[in-house]
Amino acid sequence: MSWSGDEYQARFDRIASDGGDVHGEAELVRSFGPASVLDAGCGTGRVGIELARFGIAVMGVDGDASMLATARRLAPGIEWLQRDLVGLGLGRLFDVVVMAGNVPLFTAPGTESALVAGVAGHVRPGGRLVAGFSLDRGYSLDCYDVHCGAAGLVLEDRYATWSREPYTGGEYAVSVHRMP
Repeated sequence: MSWSGDEYQARFDRIASDGGDVHGEAELVRSFGPASVLDAGCGTGRVGIELARFGIAVMGVDGDASMLATARRLAPGIEWLQRDLVGLGLGRLFDVVVMAGNVPLFTAPGTESALVAGVAGHVRPGGRLVAGFSLDRGYSLDCYDVHCGAAGLVLEDRYATWSREPYTGGEYAVSVHRMP
């Protein structure tokens, strides 16, 4: 799939200029008090840039060169890497790894377990993997939870939105898994 990072970012810029909240993901991540965050599937860096504004050390990883070009232009001081998240190996651990924006749904079918293992391998003991994605596209919470469990993570919380509204079912969920 080919993206235009600038067009993708322009969408969020329009939402923000119309008064919409485009930082719910970052606010949830900040609530955990992390010193370091891996923005996995960072796109144009919207989440990571907001976290960095609060002094959090951020690294962004995405597979799309156009998205990363926009991120690098917007925040040249953040480390942005072009990598596939499936089987990711950065040799670093983070307090929080966040996958915002339906990241698991952009993985090739059948590689979801390797995606979760790749990102979970970067969560420090006591840290968290936070992911939000639509549930109407063939990847269920049951499968995601099994993949997280296989990677050593334990479900801590689940929300219907990034603003922490209770999850009672539906087509979208934000899951917080903790590394014991």
